[in-house]
Amino acid sequence: MKSLEKYLSSNSIRPTAVRLLVLETLLAQKVAISLTDLENSFEHSDRVTLYRTLKTFQEKKIIHSIDDGTGVMKYALCEESCNCAIEKDLHVHFYCRICNGTFCLPDFKIPSIGLPKKFVQEEANLVVKGICDQCS
Repeated sequence: MKSLEKYLSSNSIRPTAVRLLVLETLLAQKVAISLTDLENSFEHSDRVTLYRTLKTFQEKKIIHSIDDGTGVMKYALCEESCNCAIEKDLHVHFYCRICNGTFCLPDFKIPSIGLPKKFVQEEANLVVKGICDQCS
């Protein structure tokens, strides 16, 4: 738990008990998870506190949110060197229609898209849908 405390502190996040548990839970995931998934993983949890924790982690760029088209926002840990910069850090996500898992594919970057003059890109999202390796 000490290394998790150091990790949060090094990202200017006060390491509270809830934040440590959320980080530990996110580290154990192989797929992106929703707020409801996170809430269900704890016996006693406060949805608002968990939501605020996710938002804090997102603001400090240790997690990113994923709109996979299901209508429920998912969250996953960022890679160590990630700054969530559009030009270099955005990657493809994969949604499996069988297991409903949303996977980060950090080796597959979203290509740069040239926009018309005066258009300002603020975010990008690319989700490929199909069947994951475990379900195929």
